Amino acid sequence: MTRRYPIGAECEGGGASFRVWAPDCQTVEVVLEGRSPVPLPKDGDEGYFAAHIAGARAGQLYRYRLDGDAAKTFPDPASRFQPDGPHGPSRIIDPSGYTWGDAEWRGVPPERRVVYEMHVGTFTLEGTFEAAARELGHLAALGITLVEVMPVADFGGQFGWGYDGVNMWAPTRLYGEPDAFRAFVDAAHAEGVGVILDVVYNHLGPDGNYLTQFAKDYFTTKYSCEWGAAINFDGRRSRSVREFFAENAAYWVDEYHLDGLRFDATQSIHDETLPHVICEFTRRAREAARGRPLFLVAECEAQEARLARTYENGGYGMDALWNDDFHHSAVVALTGKSEAYYSDTLGKPQELISAVRWGYLFQGQRHTWQKNRRGHAAFDLGARAFVSYLENHDQVANTARGTRLHQRTSPGGFRALTALTLLGPATPMLFQGQEFASTRPFLFFADHDRELARAVRTGRAAFLAQFPSMTTTVVQAQLHDPASRETFERCKLDPEERTKNAGTLALHRDLLALRRHDHAFAAQRADLVHGAVLGEDALALRFFCAQGDRLLLVNLGRDLTLVPAPEPLLASSTREPWRLVWSSDDPRYGGAGIAPIEGDWGFRVPGYAAVVLG
Repeated sequence: MTRRYPIGAECEGGGASFRVWAPDCQTVEVVLEGRSPVPLPKDGDEGYFAAHIAGARAGQLYRYRLDGDAAKTFPDPASRFQPDGPHGPSRIIDPSGYTWGDAEWRGVPPERRVVYEMHVGTFTLEGTFEAAARELGHLAALGITLVEVMPVADFGGQFGWGYDGVNMWAPTRLYGEPDAFRAFVDAAHAEGVGVILDVVYNHLGPDGNYLTQFAKDYFTTKYSCEWGAAINFDGRRSRSVREFFAENAAYWVDEYHLDGLRFDATQSIHDETLPHVICEFTRRAREAARGRPLFLVAECEAQEARLARTYENGGYGMDALWNDDFHHSAVVALTGKSEAYYSDTLGKPQELISAVRWGYLFQGQRHTWQKNRRGHAAFDLGARAFVSYLENHDQVANTARGTRLHQRTSPGGFRALTALTLLGPATPMLFQGQEFASTRPFLFFADHDRELARAVRTGRAAFLAQFPSMTTTVVQAQLHDPASRETFERCKLDPEERTKNAGTLALHRDLLALRRHDHAFAAQRADLVHGAVLGEDALALRFFCAQGDRLLLVNLGRDLTLVPAPEPLLASSTREPWRLVWSSDDPRYGGAGIAPIEGDWGFRVPGYAAVVLG
């Protein structure tokens, strides 16, 4: 019989095929619900055990018993579902039982990518795949084309961010059954929206991780990882470990029709062999897509540009990289706060121009906060290879109270930098609720037992202490408890705020429509964008285009009148005054209106606003 994947339980031939890697064990038995244990013979000499068991069926629960010891009975390392959580039995899942309706779906082409980061547990009050699916129409109408779902691999406890997953092949029971996740993806495709999944291949969580019971070589002490034991991708028996994760990447794309993956903290995926294991992840994911366009994006604190280069150019085959440099500069510009990892950015117009033009601001220069050189040359990467954002899950949570950015700055400034983010040539990303100025915080939350919860609480406080403003007694007393249910519940979006803050929603919708339909912004060509600093807080970006140029003015300070205006980017091609195409000061968005920009009296850049001229 032919298996889809080298490990796990798969329905076939009137039963189910079981295969598990357990090189540290002498014997392995399948303990099926309602049946006597069935031995799995060794399958080759690399530590695999496998057998086909007639009569085993989808929906049946099972565990593996190791070395005949009843005390060593564990869930499947490649379990497709854990109905009772990581400590309970695994369930046999038959993916063919779901009838897909997306046969006509062709994926999201690169020029249409607009990302929306979502935590399923807090995106709706219900916190399920089914409830989230009902809201997809709103995102499609907004102009979102890709939903990036934070990790869903099952984890211990009743709530969490998902980055401590331990059942890498099992969608968490907290959000619904596996078919509920499939239905969510199916519903997204029906709305013209793709789905990408955040996957964590740098560590596993501490609660419910049984991999070492089967093979201690899943992990290594050769490298360090700040969240747990590093995964063994280049040491003893690492071939099967590499296979476990590479096949996992293919599995999500194949069995859940996903449109891409976001790889968490790739700087902690250690491998000294060639090709790097990340190349295996990306190759297998693309093979599983069978020609559909995928969006494979990396988070990399070290800003390794090669992640987004092709294999032929010595790269790892991804499409894009999260750009923290753009975020940091934008936040400093809006808030004036430059503590901790913000301390090496000034938030000045030239930084924002450079981030639009070149992506990373740090491409090998000395970084005083890190006391090292930061980043690598990325001049060869196109604009779409960078994901720009004003908010993401980490950055909102890395404030004392999980405060949203619009609450930390002026309304005009927030609207202006929203325009820069959504009209710039990089791939834009919004964090859930940002589009309607949600007042709900996004805090760090993780449900653990008392001892582990205490350690997490202490560790979180220590992490936030890098910000001097968070070390005062007053602020420390206000820090939330990550293990509290109330902390989790506070983060759930309030759907009524969509109506209450309709102006902010309209702002995002109109900007994304402009990005989609206006020829200059739709080109997404950083090489055709040139910028100039106009003042202490003001900049101009000219989008050159054969069908007609566009001029984007962004001012985060007071009104600026330029007399004279000796900047060639401000000159219209026709020698006639520019016409106003769009303004962030439109009363529909909560603005006060806009005065003429250009006249015989000079050139005026409105304060705390962004305007598009054409």
